[in-house]
Amino acid sequence: MDLLRAVIIGAEGTPYHDGLFFFDVFFPSGYPNVPPLVYYDSRGLRLNPNLYKNGYVCLSLLNTWSGRRNEKWTPGYSTILQVLVSIQGLILNAKPFFNEPGYAIMSGTRIGESWSRKYNEDTFILSVRTMMYTMRNPPKNFEDLVVGHFYSRAHDILASCKAYVEGVQVGCFVKGGDVDNGGRKSSDNFKASLLEYVKLLVQDFEKIGVKDCQKFVFPTSQEPTPLK
Repeated sequence: MDLLRAVIIGAEGTPYHDGLFFFDVFFPSGYPNVPPLVYYDSRGLRLNPNLYKNGYVCLSLLNTWSGRRNEKWTPGYSTILQVLVSIQGLILNAKPFFNEPGYAIMSGTRIGESWSRKYNEDTFILSVRTMMYTMRNPPKNFEDLVVGHFYSRAHDILASCKAYVEGVQVGCFVKGGDVDNGGRKSSDNFKASLLEYVKLLVQDFEKIGVKDCQKFVFPTSQEPTPLK
């Protein structure tokens, strides 16, 4: 096997939650003595410092980023499973802003956390756009997986969007309605932008047969109720 297509589901608690992210993996002739080559299907969007629009994946384990020796590809030890787990856990994480070189030292600072929240808002919008692009143009041979995934998760995604429009921070709304907001609220610009994307997202969900989506859409004349 020389080529593999993998899909990673965005984890709960991150701005990537419930999304589908596709990666093409090529195994060169020197594999496993050399790392595989991994390409991200970006749909022209850069939603993470480590994932470029041209598909480049920046990760020490792939030897595409500098890192300590034990973080790089080790023949006889490193595996493709480790690569995929690293992408999900280290790249598609809860605070991707700090993946940017030089920004990690700002983690925990007031300005760093503020910028991180703004980055998460922008990232979630890009993730929603990726969802729509994926439903409209699913990768070949993954059509059923895409439809099944979004059909089963549509209401969870829309419930999260509704909570974000009402002020919940991105990633702080979990299934079942629990909120861990840390006393912070989402920005007005983000809420206004997300309102428009929710309308488009609902249309795409309805096209794949999802019912009762309109209950998540705010009427034009109705402002969302702010969080207490």
